Amino acid sequence: MPNIKAAEKWVRQTQKRTVRNLDAKTRLKTLYKKAAVGTADAETVKDVESQFDKAAQKGTIHPNKAARKKSRLAKAIKAAANAPAKPVKSAKAKSAKKSTSKKTAKKA
Repeated sequence: MPNIKAAEKWVRQTQKRTVRNLDAKTRLKTLYKKAAVGTADAETVKDVESQFDKAAQKGTIHPNKAARKKSRLAKAIKAAANAPAKPVKSAKAKSAKKSTSKKTAKKA
């Protein structure tokens, strides 16, 4: 423990900042993951980018990291928009695959 009274205060301040910054970073990660799924609309993406800018401005994250995340988010959204929709498998096809056992597969 520090001997100087001011140093004790610095420790308390550092602990508060650490908790606040960790919370903000965790929230940013969650927002990013939800937006990057591809089902997010333009408004959600815009809000996420804004949150990254605010965090960079406050010093919570490095400005280059905010720019990198925004770029990757835009790239993920673009890829999701261009990707063809996955075909939905019918219930019959799934049950047919499950009904074959290993023994019958070996005999064939």
